[in-house]
Amino acid sequence: MSMDTKEIARSEAPLSGLGPSKSGLRAVKNNLATVVIWAAFLVALVPLAWILWTVLSRGLSTMLDVTWWQKDQSGVGAPGFDHNVRGARHAIIGTLLIALGTSVIAIPIAVMTAIYLVEYGRGAIARTISFMVDILSGVPSIVAGLFIYAIWVTFFGWQLNGFCSSLALVLLMVPVVCRSTEEMLKLVPNELREASYALGVPKWKTIVRVVLPTSFSGIVTGSLLGFARVAGETAPLLILAQYSQFLNQNLFSGNIAALPTLINTNLPNMAGDQVSADRVWGAACTLILLVLVINVIGRVIGHFTKVKG
Repeated sequence: MSMDTKEIARSEAPLSGLGPSKSGLRAVKNNLATVVIWAAFLVALVPLAWILWTVLSRGLSTMLDVTWWQKDQSGVGAPGFDHNVRGARHAIIGTLLIALGTSVIAIPIAVMTAIYLVEYGRGAIARTISFMVDILSGVPSIVAGLFIYAIWVTFFGWQLNGFCSSLALVLLMVPVVCRSTEEMLKLVPNELREASYALGVPKWKTIVRVVLPTSFSGIVTGSLLGFARVAGETAPLLILAQYSQFLNQNLFSGNIAALPTLINTNLPNMAGDQVSADRVWGAACTLILLVLVINVIGRVIGHFTKVKG
């Protein structure tokens, strides 16, 4: 056999360590890992599916009733009042108003904080701000409610209203939106910034005209996720938003209802009162629908506002 023939045969031989046994072992490990991952996913999916099925099976009929969206609970206990009315208009509007008031305050603060940390933040000040954001992200919601109560009622002596709840929820929404916005800003390629600087564009205008439009869809999605989170918060509302059976559309005056407080008010009577049970499950189902709609809106906005490459 000539030297050329021997070289060709040697080159076609399997590499050392990559024989059939090694390849087969890798395939077995890969298949085993795939099975374990899918099994873990299905195990995690079971309680979620169970919760969704329980809430939908018990609350969907109540939520689909037009009375649920048209009427409130004003007059409960009064002579002649129809106790069977299953209305939650006051709680639905109250939930949206509180969450909207929270978003108006929290989103600008969170976005500007993220811009500072990504674009300007250097040294001890930036590290301190980032550390405080991390602390806020771990603060229990009940602590946020007690903090606002101590300032609003104990220190200033003012009356509780819906705006107090919005202030407490701001403390919970700011870290969520700030971290999501920060990650979106970090995904913007530095080449875009450098190209803008090379054209003589100031840094603030580069952020406004280049960085923010590029990451706009991600910022909107993160903001809506923060909105969805605070819409379902319960602990601060139990302290600050005293339940009202009437529709109140003024955040700055009087008690205001919300879906979590509607659930908490009717929960003790669930065992012996079917109407109260229907209100509880209907409110829970409405909260799930609200979060779903907000997430869908975020995805749609993100899709149509994405910067095309």
